[in-house]
Amino acid sequence: MNIIAFFFIADLHSLTTHPTPANLHGNVKQVLVEYLAAGIDPEKATIYVQSDVPEISELYLYLNMNAYMGELERSTSFKDKVRANPDNVNAGLLTYPVLMAADILIHKATKVPVGKDQEQHLEMARTFGNRFNRLYDQEYFPEPYAFSMGKSLVKIPGLDGKGKMGKSEGEGNAVFLSDAPEVIRKKVMRAVTDSGPTQDNQPKSEEIQNLFDLMKVVSTPDTLAHFDNLYNTCAIRYGDLKKQLAEDMIIATTPIREKINDIANNAPYLRQVSRYGAIKARESAAKTIKEVREIIGFKNF
Repeated sequence: MNIIAFFFIADLHSLTTHPTPANLHGNVKQVLVEYLAAGIDPEKATIYVQSDVPEISELYLYLNMNAYMGELERSTSFKDKVRANPDNVNAGLLTYPVLMAADILIHKATKVPVGKDQEQHLEMARTFGNRFNRLYDQEYFPEPYAFSMGKSLVKIPGLDGKGKMGKSEGEGNAVFLSDAPEVIRKKVMRAVTDSGPTQDNQPKSEEIQNLFDLMKVVSTPDTLAHFDNLYNTCAIRYGDLKKQLAEDMIIATTPIREKINDIANNAPYLRQVSRYGAIKARESAAKTIKEVREIIGFKNF
C-alpha cells in the first residue's frame, strides 16, 4: 500500500494568537529546519508551508459556512485561550478548529499525528467532514483519526507547571530543539515545583507530575524509578531532579541540534524543499477543491 504523508508549517494558525508576528518568515524557516533535522525526509514525505497552499483557505471558508457558533464556543482550547488572553478573542481563534479541519480534509487524510490535547479538534474535523457529506448527500470526506507510533497519544507538559509545552505558550514554558545546553539548563532549573512531599507515597501535584512525565520521555527507566522512589520516601531534592532532567534533555536533543546548525545555513536546500513541497501539496489540494466546488454547485458560465 502506498502511503502519502503531508507535514505542514502552520503559519496561518499562528496568527490567531500572534496577529502581528515580529519575524514570521524566520519562525517558518526555523520550523522547516527542525522538521528536516528531526528526520522528515522530503523525498518520502511532502513538507510545505500552510500559506503556500491557498486551497486550504478556500476549504476553510466553505467549512465555516456549516460550522455553528455553539460548538465552536464549547471547544476546550478556545475557552482556555479566552481565559489566558481575554483581550485577543478574535474570529480566527474561534474558528481555529475549522481551519484545522481544512488542513486535514484538504488531503482527505485518515491518519493524523497529533498530541493528546488535539483529540477534540480531530473529533470536530470528523464532524465537519461528515456534515459536508450529509448536506450534499455525498460520501466524499473520509473520517480522520489520531495516529501515534506508540500505544497512546502523547502530551508533553510545559515547564510552567500546567498545560502543554509549546512555542505559543511562552518562551520559558518550552525547551526548543535548537536550544543550546546552557539554555536548556536554565529553563529546566526555573521549572515550577511545589514545597515537596510531607508523607510517603503522597500523590504528586500537577507541577511535579509534569516533571516526571518529561523524565519519562528523555530519561532511562532506571533514572525515573530512582527519583520516583526518592519522592515516595520524602527524600527527593527537586534541584537534583531538575539537573538530571536537563542533562537527559541535552543528550536527547544534541543529535537534532547538530543537524539544525548544519541545515539552517543551507539556504538553497531549504528553498528547494519548500518549493517542491508547495507544488506537491497544491496538486493534492487543487484536486480536492475542484471536486468540492463541483459538489457544492459552483460552475463556470
